[in-house]
Amino acid sequence: MIVLISPENDIPNEIEILNQLFQEGLQYYHFRKPEKNYDQHCAYLNQIEAQYHNRIVVHYFHELVNTYPLKGIHFQEQKRKDHIDNPGQYFKNLSMYGKTISSSFHEIQDLIDCEFEFDYHLLSPVFSSISKAGYEGRGFDVNHIDKFIVGMGGINIDTLLETFKLGFKGVGVLGGVWNAENPVKSFIELQTAHSSIKL
Repeated sequence: MIVLISPENDIPNEIEILNQLFQEGLQYYHFRKPEKNYDQHCAYLNQIEAQYHNRIVVHYFHELVNTYPLKGIHFQEQKRKDHIDNPGQYFKNLSMYGKTISSSFHEIQDLIDCEFEFDYHLLSPVFSSISKAGYEGRGFDVNHIDKFIVGMGGINIDTLLETFKLGFKGVGVLGGVWNAENPVKSFIELQTAHSSIKL
């Protein structure tokens, strides 16, 4: 499983590149744009070919699932802490049937202690980040945890195998694709390497 996180700030030809990535088989796109308001989120989604909306997970404005046929919603760490203790209330006005629910974690113990059953968990930083300077990797080993955990932070073709050896069931990438000279080529290489690893 490969999760691609959007660049925080828009980059040139982003939508065009994204549509190409979907054509190449991208299944999980995390739409994370903290600076965009609701209308800007809609404008962004409207530029993406509609057939790919069901591969998009939103980090902000979860109510977008009521308007677009999205893949699911994601909880940043703080939002999870604020809302998941009373999940029934939070999901009441969201059409969540068939949607994924995921969350970010930065400590193994928090992930172990979390009682809410997320479809998958993003844990970072496994390796030193490519997109965030000074974000040092912690080499988390999750082989002993019986949850679906996706490793993030410093993931690229060179760290891919090591990530799976540490027990992760998927990888999350940001800088490893978007910071590459050719993001589409970089994603294809990552996807090819990923499919050759026997889990």
